[in-house]
Amino acid sequence: MKTVRVAAAIIVKDHHIFATQRGYGEWKDYWEFPGGKLEPGETSQETLVREIREELKADIDIQELLCTVEYDYPAFHLSMDCFLCTLVSSSMTLVEAEDAKWLSLQELDSLNWLPADQSILQTLRQRATASTC
Repeated sequence: MKTVRVAAAIIVKDHHIFATQRGYGEWKDYWEFPGGKLEPGETSQETLVREIREELKADIDIQELLCTVEYDYPAFHLSMDCFLCTLVSSSMTLVEAEDAKWLSLQELDSLNWLPADQSILQTLRQRATASTC
């Protein structure tokens, strides 16, 4: 099975997390964390900076690696490095996404997430619980 390597930005601002809704393809209307495929010779961090500029016309500051998700879709294996990020830009413009929302941790389950992105939600909840103990 072919492996597709991607990077995703978990953008956090004022205790809210940014999500985008896909506007194309087989998974149209599902929600995801913004990001994209690694180009040859690119690191995950370089990919995120490039993809967020392309998709959102924004700049981010990458804080830390949150997790790496390994997920088998029917046609390929996804390996996704997920980074906690903050916005450097004061605004964003949706270029590819159909919609976007800022969500509290409690609101994350209100969306129809891509299967691979669902495991990130669990990691975010575990991290929040650990930091409040």
